[in-house]
Amino acid sequence: MANPDDDAVFALLDEGRLDDAVARVLRRYGPEVGGFIAARTGRADEAADIFAVWSVDVWKGLEGFRREASLRTWLYTLARRAAYRTVRDKKSQPFAGLPAVTSSQLERIAAEVRTSTAAFMRTEVKEEVRRLRESLAEDERELLVLRVDRHMEWNDIAAILFPDDEPGAHKKRSASLRKRFERTKEKLKTLAAQRGLL
Repeated sequence: MANPDDDAVFALLDEGRLDDAVARVLRRYGPEVGGFIAARTGRADEAADIFAVWSVDVWKGLEGFRREASLRTWLYTLARRAAYRTVRDKKSQPFAGLPAVTSSQLERIAAEVRTSTAAFMRTEVKEEVRRLRESLAEDERELLVLRVDRHMEWNDIAAILFPDDEPGAHKKRSASLRKRFERTKEKLKTLAAQRGLL
């Protein structure tokens, strides 16, 4: 099914307007992906660094996006890869080496999105849920965010978590992901009961 937001991004790309296409992607998907990154890491400073690296990856990769998966799926895959690289490399200047105009535009949009995402996540209940989720393993947190928070289909989740698999392998992975998801929900329910949240 066509997505009007994605179609607008691709139209901008077809017109050669990469910076506008990237800005549209960051504004449309940035808060969502930023929330995923924040939930995944549990640390605001690290999440901000990862988000910045992800923004640059979007800018560098959008023109070459082959549209074999949905744009949303591709963006989450980039976010996971950015997280691994950021933690591994401890980069502190993700915008270095980009053209000055692009760098300042990406920094400004990234700051806007981080601010709105941080404000959204500050309520008391969300703080309790965040703490509860932080006690889970990283792969369990990712699975919860993608399925529960983002309402993604199992095949898309498999494509994000296992991007190097052959396309047909995602269906097989979906079954194991469902089982892992059920175990994670049970674990989360047990933790919530132990903390008196149920």
